[in-house]
Amino acid sequence: MWLWINGGSAVKNTGRLQVYTGNGKGKTTASLGLAVRAACSGMNVYIGQFLKGQDYSELCLPGRFPEITMEQFGTPEFILPGEKPSAVDIQLAEKGLAAVSAAMLSGEYHMIIADEICVAVYMGLLSEGKVLELADARPDSVEMVFTGRYAGEAVIEAADLVTEMMEIKHYYNTEKLAARTGIEN
Repeated sequence: MWLWINGGSAVKNTGRLQVYTGNGKGKTTASLGLAVRAACSGMNVYIGQFLKGQDYSELCLPGRFPEITMEQFGTPEFILPGEKPSAVDIQLAEKGLAAVSAAMLSGEYHMIIADEICVAVYMGLLSEGKVLELADARPDSVEMVFTGRYAGEAVIEAADLVTEMMEIKHYYNTEKLAARTGIEN
């Protein structure tokens, strides 16, 4: 059992469900910052990335932080809103949900991050009901983080903390600047 430190005193079973959503930049980045902070505190972290099969800079985290385990559950292709996901996309998302659940229930991890899981629901790769079942099954000692645009009302209601990233201005729109290594990917 993990003991959380609160103002110098140990507190048992205070894990929460955090959701980072919205159209602004920074959802995955926020969760990765949490992962690094947790790892630097000696906590074991599992990160499951949905819809991602590309080579992102953060994939080096497990090599630099042995407390972090990371897996991707997506193809190298992006699914755009309005496109019908392929059977492979759905299978990978379901595999990801099973892996995240297994990690969460293993007793090995103090923090579980389901990166882009909200988008996986929005795109029809996973049902919101199954994602809510995952959240409901979370042991009290586990901190769980969901990221992605389009978090549904039921996920927001189930969460203990919700942060909406709101885009006010982004150089991608004004300069058509591609994703930069180390910054956006």
